Amino acid sequence: MTSRISLKSAAKINLYLEITGNRPDGYHDLVMVLQSIDLCDRLDIRKIGTDEIQVTCNNPEVPCDRTNLVYKAAALMQSVYPDIGGIEIAIDKQIPMGAGLAGGSSNAAAVLVGIDRLWELGLTQSQLCDFAAQLGSDIPFCVTGGTALATGRGEVLSPLPDLKDLVLVICKPRQIAIATAWAYQTFRSQGLLATSQVKNQNLSSQMVAAIASGGESTAVKLSRFLYNDLERVVLPAYPELHALKNRLLEQECLGAMMSGSGSTIFAIAADLDRAQKIAEAIQTDDIDVWVGKSLVRSIFDV
Repeated sequence: MTSRISLKSAAKINLYLEITGNRPDGYHDLVMVLQSIDLCDRLDIRKIGTDEIQVTCNNPEVPCDRTNLVYKAAALMQSVYPDIGGIEIAIDKQIPMGAGLAGGSSNAAAVLVGIDRLWELGLTQSQLCDFAAQLGSDIPFCVTGGTALATGRGEVLSPLPDLKDLVLVICKPRQIAIATAWAYQTFRSQGLLATSQVKNQNLSSQMVAAIASGGESTAVKLSRFLYNDLERVVLPAYPELHALKNRLLEQECLGAMMSGSGSTIFAIAADLDRAQKIAEAIQTDDIDVWVGKSLVRSIFDV
């Protein structure tokens, strides 16, 4: 039985995010289309001789205490499987924080997968997703990855046909980090659910149909249905993000949108060459830009 494992955990973007209801538990009913992308963190997970959970990270802004989702994931598994013992987790952080890219969620998913494999627990993907749902709404998707329709508070997943060659330009202003809780709470407090711009338009169904249709024009078709309710909260509060989105739309991309609660704005490009040109036009000292592609899974061996 091996004593360590190294995994990569992928970021995600929201191709679609519609808030359809307020839940009494403080969460919201959602309809989302989620996509794994090839911007990844690395996690080295190792058995240690004590019963402790030790978390380290190359980014000093990442908390390494009990508030970290990675720590919570390890603690949950310890509570269910007491024989696991001590765990050391080192995070090589490349996914920016406060970006709407689910970096922390994907790290937690990697810990669940890594512990299952290190201790040969034999858990099914469904069982791992059940553990993931106890930790956060995005984490079940980060276990499965690929392309999926997410409903409920985000934890009810329906796999969609893989988007294998979606070319993306990912843009993150360095000085802006947005708390997911703030975005959703502000959406609720402003009563924006009552003024939904897409209610009864079935845009999500149209996007799902575009993805299912396949073919070379899939990116063009799905780009018509990009939508994110949280833009209605975040873009007015952060005009820099609104300006960034407009700059991307001026660059002959197929479409551009904020991911999750921000602060990442992404664009879908027709091909890699176009994506590189968009990236060169957008990148500044204040904006980090990545050119990447869609992935068919989110957790994989280094």
